[in-house]
Amino acid sequence: MSLCLENLTIHKINGDPLFPALNITVPPGEIVTLMGPSGCGKSTLLDTIAGHLSAEFRYSGAITLHDIKLDSVPAHKREVGILFQDDLLFPHLSVWENLAFALPDSVKGAERQQRATQALNNINLTKLAYSYPEQISGGQRARIALTRMLLAEPKLALLDEPYSKLDKDLRVQFRTWVVEQLKQANIPTLMVTHDETDVAYGSRCLTWPWENSHA
Repeated sequence: MSLCLENLTIHKINGDPLFPALNITVPPGEIVTLMGPSGCGKSTLLDTIAGHLSAEFRYSGAITLHDIKLDSVPAHKREVGILFQDDLLFPHLSVWENLAFALPDSVKGAERQQRATQALNNINLTKLAYSYPEQISGGQRARIALTRMLLAEPKLALLDEPYSKLDKDLRVQFRTWVVEQLKQANIPTLMVTHDETDVAYGSRCLTWPWENSHA
């Protein structure tokens, strides 16, 4: 029930690798951080795992999630949740509708709103159910975005510098909350960042370049 990257590297077509081969296993409930400067290929790595690698790149090595090799699995079937720097909430949908949108297709009719409302209650934001993203704070949008990702019941979470646009005080609070939510979800999580303060307390962190890494 883990994410395994074996000898994974990415390169532009007819170009040099973006980074040394990466070997890492992330078990359920653990957050592993890859830290490096902007432009070193961190976000491209997440795109590769999620199945959204740009046509200008190729990768080599193996990506395995829960013992299934993802090479031939289309992106929409990989069950990977991604949290970006921007919350990417749909501006034309209310908060509860944004959450309901992420629910599996097996959840039908009125139950979708019930599930979304319960999720808001769990994070103490029930009062925002009928608000729109532009009407709520950045911190509230960030919490909604993570909750929406988890409602989709992903088997893996990928975090792409998710705290970078929050102010300092809110950043500290939100980091702690994110760690709690991901551990409760008990799924493997891989985060990329260039800020060492983003690393969850007591968790593993690989610093770029991660040559000969076997974490």
